[in-house]
Amino acid sequence: MKALLTHKVGMTSIIGEDGNVTPVTILSAGDNIVIGKRTLEKDGYSAVIVGADEATKISKSRQGILKQSQAKSKIIREFRTIDDTVNVGDHLGVDIFSIGDKVSVSGISKGKGWAGTIKRHGFHRGRKTHGGRSYRRVGSIGSMYPQHILKGKKMSGRYGAAKVSTKGLKIAYVDSDNSVLGIVGAVPGPNKGLVVIKEQK
Repeated sequence: MKALLTHKVGMTSIIGEDGNVTPVTILSAGDNIVIGKRTLEKDGYSAVIVGADEATKISKSRQGILKQSQAKSKIIREFRTIDDTVNVGDHLGVDIFSIGDKVSVSGISKGKGWAGTIKRHGFHRGRKTHGGRSYRRVGSIGSMYPQHILKGKKMSGRYGAAKVSTKGLKIAYVDSDNSVLGIVGAVPGPNKGLVVIKEQK
């Protein structure tokens, strides 16, 4: 499986040879290094552990993984794979993707603070005529039994700042010299936010 740890730079547009303008999101890959492997014989599944962004401190929970390549990585993610050709210490670049490849991207969406049910869940507002006094209230949140609010009830609360995955996007631009990728369409998260790209089959 092809996968990279990137940071969102921003959005722009590119003009194709046919004159069509395509909106793209620019992602900077930086230096991705394989810092560990999971094997079917030892761990029960095959995966590679990829690190990105150098850090000055190593957390104790990660030391066992990092010692395999003596790398200091700030961001660490594990990706399932069936490719045994990747070894510890290998560097992954944007050239593993090609223009037209279908990918899925994951990131943390922008936080919008505390929001009501209309903005957060798309509730309808109450009527403003004929004596209606409940414009943006939640309404009934429970019956007499079981005399408590059921778990998972849609109410006001923190909106955004959650993991969002978008599938079916395509690679529109690959720049190996500057380690930059262009993805057609919008990618979740703010600028400078972490975005994980995975190949979608």
